[in-house]
Amino acid sequence: MSYNGNAMDGSEFIRRVRKIARENNIAVDFIKSRGKGSHGTIYYGDRYTIVKDRKKEIGKGLLNKMLKDLDISFD
Repeated sequence: MSYNGNAMDGSEFIRRVRKIARENNIAVDFIKSRGKGSHGTIYYGDRYTIVKDRKKEIGKGLLNKMLKDLDISFD
C-alpha cells in the first residue's frame, strides 16, 4: 500500500486493503458491529485490526500500526 503523506480516512483504508486482498487472493471482511461507536474490525486473511471512524483521517502512526497488524507494507 502506498502512502504519499496525504490524508487517508478509514473508508479509503478499507478500500485499499480490499484491493490488495483481491490482488493477492486473500479473504477480507469488515465488520462494523465488532467495535465500539464508530469503530469496526477489518479481517485480512487470519489477521485483523481495528479501524476508527471511517470518515476521519488516520494519522501516520496509527496507519503504520494498522498495516503492521495486517502484515501489509507501504510498498
